[in-house]
Amino acid sequence: MQTYSVDPGWRVVLRDLRVEVAAVLRRAGLPPDLFGRGDARLTAEQFYTLWAALEQEYQDDTARDVALAVARTVTAEAFAPPIFAGLCSPTLTVAAHRIATYKRLLYPVTLAVAGAPELRIAIGSRAPFEPPPVLVRFELLFWVAFARLGTREDVRPMRLVLPEAPPDPDGLAAFIGDGRWVVGPRPEIEFTALDARRPFVTANDAMWQVFEPELRRRLTALDVDASWADRVHAALLTALPAGRRSLGDVADDLHVSRRSLQRWLAAEGYSFSDVLDRTRERLARHYLTSTGLSDTEIAFLIGYEELTSFHRAFRSWTGHTPGVVRSGHAAIGDQPEDEVLPA
Repeated sequence: MQTYSVDPGWRVVLRDLRVEVAAVLRRAGLPPDLFGRGDARLTAEQFYTLWAALEQEYQDDTARDVALAVARTVTAEAFAPPIFAGLCSPTLTVAAHRIATYKRLLYPVTLAVAGAPELRIAIGSRAPFEPPPVLVRFELLFWVAFARLGTREDVRPMRLVLPEAPPDPDGLAAFIGDGRWVVGPRPEIEFTALDARRPFVTANDAMWQVFEPELRRRLTALDVDASWADRVHAALLTALPAGRRSLGDVADDLHVSRRSLQRWLAAEGYSFSDVLDRTRERLARHYLTSTGLSDTEIAFLIGYEELTSFHRAFRSWTGHTPGVVRSGHAAIGDQPEDEVLPA
């Protein structure tokens, strides 16, 4: 499965927010030395849980929304290479397209860039895992801070669409200007044509030429280096909720023969049923901890026709009942060790 590097900037951000690192990691069920590991990586669920834990631990009367507080700390020095490369762009529109291309190197969210001459950036999920609202808010507010950093102008978005009402609407209105935000089903931010094409004072085409080949190589490596177990796992994440769970279904999705797929999985030490069970467990944990779906609905979504079969399988995978995991008594840290992977 795809995992995401733990940005060293996390430690700096938590210090600036005066949030205890150990408390956030403990609440998220992640290793206490996570930010000290140079090779640590997180799954999408762990990444989302880390943000949710930060929101729960953050306490500051001057800025009640941690997403807003983090957006206010955005600086060029704290950016990972794909974002820093975006600052080398000539305009916000060019930067948005570049960052959207390389976003999956960093975060388990997607960006859809559209609009002309205005600029509209929509936040999406890497289905079926939905990012928590706090992360969506930060992703949207990041673009305000990023535009101001690149142009050195007080850029204000035309419109901001959030998945739910923010915890600090006054603070949000003050940050984006004029209170132009609404709640809607498709989180997105929109900038005027003027701001979309306003020149970046940080533009540096020579620097972009240095960054771009390495970013493209890393993006290509994500697909080329993927194991067959990972490819099957990714295919099942989409296929299972659609009621497609057989070896033949997945082989068709991957455009290979069933016999070849079985042989390639065996060469990696897996069987199709191994990967199927691992994927079902991952989806079940997500649905139990992040949605209000009933056990019966979850059983159906991961391919079980009988509730008892789901309960029996879930206990064999985790050692817990679905109810225990749903109530939070089984921590995320109870997941298998290989859920936090080296680079």
